[in-house]
Amino acid sequence: MMEYRKLPRGEENEVFSTLGLGMGGIQKCSEDEIERVIRKAIDHRINFFDLCAGGRNVYAPFGRAIAGQRDKLFLQLHFGAVYNSQGDYGWSRNLKQIKDTFQWELESLGTHYTDFGFLHCVDADNDLNELITSGVLDYLKELKAEGKVRHIGFSSHTPAVANRIIDTGLVDMMMFSINPAYDFEKGDEYGIGSISERAQLFQRCERDGVGISVMKPFHGGQLLDEKSSPFGKSLTRYQCIKYALDRPGVLTVVPGVRNLIDLEQLLGFSEAPASDMDYSAVGGFIEIIDTGNCVYCNHCQPCPAKIDIGLINKYYDLSLAGDKMAANHYEKLNIKADACLECGHCDSRCPFHVTQSARMKEIAEYFKIYNH
Repeated sequence: MMEYRKLPRGEENEVFSTLGLGMGGIQKCSEDEIERVIRKAIDHRINFFDLCAGGRNVYAPFGRAIAGQRDKLFLQLHFGAVYNSQGDYGWSRNLKQIKDTFQWELESLGTHYTDFGFLHCVDADNDLNELITSGVLDYLKELKAEGKVRHIGFSSHTPAVANRIIDTGLVDMMMFSINPAYDFEKGDEYGIGSISERAQLFQRCERDGVGISVMKPFHGGQLLDEKSSPFGKSLTRYQCIKYALDRPGVLTVVPGVRNLIDLEQLLGFSEAPASDMDYSAVGGFIEIIDTGNCVYCNHCQPCPAKIDIGLINKYYDLSLAGDKMAANHYEKLNIKADACLECGHCDSRCPFHVTQSARMKEIAEYFKIYNH
């Protein structure tokens, strides 16, 4: 079954499918196929779409596909993504061009609002400065007040800049590139930030109620082929998606599709067995990772004491990062860390060399003190 996650600062009905869809590569299809892709995605319970489209020709067929069911869907539109006279994607900080593009997008999609208005591609401090001085951020705030934008968000590849935007208190959603190559410093120029900087950003989003939609989960397809993978070994689509969904703060993953074939390769995710999503192999790929750090892969399962080891580790890490709700979530668990039998089963299975039995003792003692 498709899993859904709620936007922390959203209304009760703002609940997103964990598998979303990106439109960055579908522009080479015919309009008929674009329409069929969107209809099929919706039929398979996908309700979240990123509309930083690779071409102007995507919007009209997308609008036809969602006609009559707009209220069931959630769309991200990017303020700064624009299209030239040939329909090719580009980006701009020109306020008039951005305003004209937004109005045209709404008309083409047959809607009067977008769920998320994103500051587009804010990768450097100068990008954010330009969006402020040009009036784009103020324009987004005006649109939100009018109800034409339900939430303000942004897309970025840079933890330091992302933190600066979150500091404003204006954003409810962040689009960020997340995959093992980027998180473990084995990626390209878009994999910005150290292991700890990226992890701390995701933890902050969870703590502060800023949702994350994930772009580039397959590292541009490179992780799917051992010849192009920076690890020299490949992962599957489902492993990459599950890896991203296990990061703190993540609500949905929006891989791009080029056609119906690409969509069909993704659709089995919600029905796939846990073994198909097991990304613990990453532990054998990485030499630079800090051993002893849990990444919540749950390869250590099944626990004889029925402890959800990955979830408890996540609550612990989030609580250490200042998330008070994480401690409350831990308290509500039926089986806590103090149920550990110290049997060593999890220690022997962890691909990241975490001594989980010792860590369970540490976690149990921490929450005992924290909550009392």
